[in-house]
Amino acid sequence: MSRISDPDVKLLATFAAELHADYVAEDDDWTCSPFGWIKTRPSRQVGVIGEKLIAGFLAAKGFDVTRSPDSQADRLINGKRSEVKFSTLWKEGFYKFQQLRNQNYDFAVCLGISPFDAHCWVIPKSTVLEQWKKGGIESQHGGRAGTDTA
Repeated sequence: MSRISDPDVKLLATFAAELHADYVAEDDDWTCSPFGWIKTRPSRQVGVIGEKLIAGFLAAKGFDVTRSPDSQADRLINGKRSEVKFSTLWKEGFYKFQQLRNQNYDFAVCLGISPFDAHCWVIPKSTVLEQWKKGGIESQHGGRAGTDTA
């Protein structure tokens, strides 16, 4: 608080610090997590961060990873078109991968990050579409009848 000079703002900051403990406890694992900073970013940035995490990890493991030349896929991984989806662990204990579409990709890479663990699924597009049609993957907009995104 040394950067605050106004006494009223200092008082307000003192109250904020006392309240902070009530709210940090809810997400305490994320506070100590090396991935915690991701949860502070706007949702639009989180998706890009997920793509960069996958690209960096796979490149470090020897895969050839490049950006897709069009918006129908996110990355080319060893020449195969991939759609990258990213989720942090929800409070209820699951990951939710959103905005899957019927676009030009070969497989979806779904990366889930929890405070101290990571999970990844590589799902062929044919399986995504089959599960979406059967109801194993729910439509995101328009309920069960929605056909735009899953």
